[in-house]
Amino acid sequence: MTELTFVGLGLVEPLRRALKDEGYIQPTPIQVQAIPSILLGRDLMGVAQTGTGKTAAFALPIMQRLAEAKRHAAGRTARVLILAPTRELTAQIGDSFKTYGKYMNQTQAVVFGGVGQNHQVHAMHRGVDVLIATPGRLLDLINQGYIRLDGIEIFVLDEADRMLDMGFIHDIRKIISKLPSKRQSLFFSATMPREIISLSHTILTNPVKVSVTPESPTVELIDQKVMFVDRYDKGKLLSKILKDKATKKTLVFTRTKHVANKVALNLTKEHIPAQAIHGNKSQSARTQALKAFKTGRTPVLVATDIAARGIDVDNITHVINYEMPDEPDSYVHRIGRTARAGASGVAISFCEAQERDCLRDIERHIRQQIRVVVDHPYHSHEAMNATGRGARRPPRGMSKPQQHGGRQRKYPQKKTAHRRPRRQTYR
Repeated sequence: MTELTFVGLGLVEPLRRALKDEGYIQPTPIQVQAIPSILLGRDLMGVAQTGTGKTAAFALPIMQRLAEAKRHAAGRTARVLILAPTRELTAQIGDSFKTYGKYMNQTQAVVFGGVGQNHQVHAMHRGVDVLIATPGRLLDLINQGYIRLDGIEIFVLDEADRMLDMGFIHDIRKIISKLPSKRQSLFFSATMPREIISLSHTILTNPVKVSVTPESPTVELIDQKVMFVDRYDKGKLLSKILKDKATKKTLVFTRTKHVANKVALNLTKEHIPAQAIHGNKSQSARTQALKAFKTGRTPVLVATDIAARGIDVDNITHVINYEMPDEPDSYVHRIGRTARAGASGVAISFCEAQERDCLRDIERHIRQQIRVVVDHPYHSHEAMNATGRGARRPPRGMSKPQQHGGRQRKYPQKKTAHRRPRRQTYR
């Protein structure tokens, strides 16, 4: 049986030439399933994760449809609207449209927060073919009168489940209410919780459904390991691992922005080039950090889950879970950043005592035991054997010293009449 090619999918020559320039010969499964239906003008629901070729699956047929029905967008409008949850993902989608559309002569604008709006307003002044935006900044510019959505012919909602996680659903509903009722709509999500299914029903009309998952990142190509370590030894263990020459390009995951900053700073002090990326960083800082990581100038990128969502970087040799994720699905997404395109990769998880139950949940989820490495200088028997209350992460309301391994009092301190209450300070 012969493999289907981009010619067989019905793509026009300018798009095929751009794909050839990038070295793409065979379409991915989601591209095979989605492109013909999108070219026919059908609504589509795609269940697909990052790394499946999803962006090209909608970008290629959209550009072809725009070329087939040549018209110019009116001022402050666009013909296509693509909503994405993060600044990084909107920028990456914009880069993809530029790459695949290099011979198509189509215009685009990318709109997101964290930077000044003047350049974005100017880009939209005469109208564009494709507008790629995050929900918050888009609504802001709509409310100021700089963008109108009455000319939208194709609407794409990308990473809908992440939109839900980030609290964007109300903004999305406001945006949808401003779109023309007659349009083509494409809906993509890695998972389909109840609220996302409900949202899809308000957007799509008789959609084609495609479901493609990447090859399981939990088997074969990824060497998964867990190292039991006390919290105060995690930084030293991380430095030791990163000084090994085998760790050429490493993505380190933390749960919080505070810890991401702290880890990156400590690595820099150890003469290991590292940068942190999270929601509190300015857009220019995030862009520079990602570029330095992609080019290899900064071999270590420390990221939170939300900031890393949508980042597609090749040749990541190692993923290190400095802090175990709260959800087993997040573990799968994290380690899937390595072992791309047939390459091998290593995923190392640091597990302290109060993360032991998280590890058990992950192993149940992936239906396998992760190999334990004990021959390292910071191995913790306490963490490895933790059970019951000692194996559970503290509730979110607990004080910071307690959450981060500080000493915990068993009983509340008694107040006495002669002692002046200690003044609280806030950081």
